[in-house]
Amino acid sequence: METLSDILEFNEKFVENKDYEPYITSGLPEKRMVILSCMDTRLVELLPRAMNLKNGDVKIVKNAGAVVSHPFGSIMRSILVGVYELQADEVLVIGHHDCGMGKVDPKKLLDKMENSVSKEVVSTLQHAGMDLEKWLQGFTTVHDGVRNSVDMIKNHPLLPKDTPVHGLVIDPETGKLELVEK
Repeated sequence: METLSDILEFNEKFVENKDYEPYITSGLPEKRMVILSCMDTRLVELLPRAMNLKNGDVKIVKNAGAVVSHPFGSIMRSILVGVYELQADEVLVIGHHDCGMGKVDPKKLLDKMENSVSKEVVSTLQHAGMDLEKWLQGFTTVHDGVRNSVDMIKNHPLLPKDTPVHGLVIDPETGKLELVEK
């Protein structure tokens, strides 16, 4: 809780000093783009800087591995809201080298979960038809992960067919972008 206290204390001064003023922008993306990226901490500031993006330029959706794992999950919903409600007319999926989702072992992760939640909870979910191992599965290569996400977005029945969807991979050390899917 000490971290939360530090955050709230800092925030009080941030607002009091009007340090928010340089970040004021509209809720619509200036560059009319939605980016799906990984939640990796190395990308928080590096990704926007490597792409010459400033506050207000794009909508960024973040999740583990930049993976769209279900066509009707919250990631796809966010992308569709970006396109239909927030005037984005292009989508980028940006994975990164050395991504933890490429290293996830679903069985080991389930074992860790069973140390925190009861085995009965896991068993109930599995008996209800939830394939937890598949749900927790990452990808073989970051390129494959990006291609799969791009494919799911491009072929979504609710996405306008003329919406460009691109796939890229960023190097989290240098910020170099590599085009994977145009």
